[in-house]
Amino acid sequence: MKRLLKHMAVMFGIAAVSLMAVYVGLAVYYRNAFTYGTWINGVYCTGKSIQEVNEELAKDFSYEGVTVTDKDGNSYVITAEEISYQFDFRKALEIYQKRQNPWMWVDSLLGKHQVELAPVVSYDHDAFEACFAALPFCREEKKEKDRRVEIVRTAQGYALVNERVDVLALEQARGAVLAAVEDSQTEVSLVEAGCYHNLELTAQMQETLELWEKLARFQQCGIVYQMGADEVPVDASVVCDWIATDENGRFLFDESGELQLKENAIEDFVEALAAEYDTVGASRQFLSTRGDLVTVEGGLYGNKIDKKAEVDYLTQAFHDKKNEVHRPVYTQEAWEQGKEDIGSTYIEVDMGEQKMYYYVDGVLQIDTPIVTGNTSRRMGTPSGVNFVYAKQKNRILRGPNYASHVDFWMPVKGNIGIHDAAWRGKFGGTIYQTNGSHGCINTPRAAMEQLFDMAEVGTPVIMFY
Repeated sequence: MKRLLKHMAVMFGIAAVSLMAVYVGLAVYYRNAFTYGTWINGVYCTGKSIQEVNEELAKDFSYEGVTVTDKDGNSYVITAEEISYQFDFRKALEIYQKRQNPWMWVDSLLGKHQVELAPVVSYDHDAFEACFAALPFCREEKKEKDRRVEIVRTAQGYALVNERVDVLALEQARGAVLAAVEDSQTEVSLVEAGCYHNLELTAQMQETLELWEKLARFQQCGIVYQMGADEVPVDASVVCDWIATDENGRFLFDESGELQLKENAIEDFVEALAAEYDTVGASRQFLSTRGDLVTVEGGLYGNKIDKKAEVDYLTQAFHDKKNEVHRPVYTQEAWEQGKEDIGSTYIEVDMGEQKMYYYVDGVLQIDTPIVTGNTSRRMGTPSGVNFVYAKQKNRILRGPNYASHVDFWMPVKGNIGIHDAAWRGKFGGTIYQTNGSHGCINTPRAAMEQLFDMAEVGTPVIMFY
């Protein structure tokens, strides 16, 4: 028994000495390497030297420079190459390794040692200063005393120029960009870095801001007139001219201190709108079927704005600061609105060629000879753009010394209309010069019946020689 105990004691001693040897051996081994379970920046470092880890970390690290973003969203880049940027993890690794106790390596068996280390950065300071100074917001920088607050007139109306808000603190911006480079950050927002501030205002500047608030309220109008394909905005660019001024051009204010509306400003706007877009009796350029561009003047067809209704609407909408698209009220409304009011469905009466055409959506449907007013008796059919304002069947047409029955009657201007003419055996040519109508457009019955069935009341009728 004693012998067994003695043998066990010897064995235990040998094991203890062996474990101690292993422990001491590993402690000595880890004196110049990272201890068991060490991970740095995602790299397994156990047993590796500083040089080995530095090389591995350097392979996985890259830095191309910093992007600087200003308050307007403009971005500028200072590249690593421009400032001779360099990096090295050696110093950080040395510091971290010194914190490790090689004699306590056994603690690592209980869990990993994970750490993130930043490299030590070096760069050319003079090159950095030159790159920063070249950024646009540095070149455009004004002195604080030169920063103005004023109201200016632009094509879009009155505008405020306030150079004393969101002023860039250059030194603070420089520090933020420099810190980003030294921390190897790829982006820096000057807004988020708090590099902008507001400057103090003088009493005169405060007065300018108060006037601007009144101007902004006055110009707050977002009405858009829909004039066919055209849109006519009634915005700040328009209503800025509606502000009343004295003989010296100074703004006038009402009893409440608000800007006054110029007398007749809205009426004048509506008059100008009507002058541009009213088309009744207007001169039009028309591409004829025969191929030439003809000028057609006069006639009853067209749009005519209800000016009183529009003055009432616009006055109320302006005071209510409405923001909407508005289609005007018309006392007379054409087939289409806007300057191009004929559209693609119309009747063309070419009195020079003695031909009539009917187009539907731009497609020719009827092509027929006609006879128009007798020019030798000064009864020539008048030129102009008119429209079909009625449709009748079995009508008796009466005039001095005549009464004629027609099956189809489509008046287009007063007592001048398009109708069949059973008394005629021929149409077209030069008949109208000596044996023409009393002014109407005589049409073969078959073509007239077809036109009567297809054309609607309101269809434009373009008449020209």
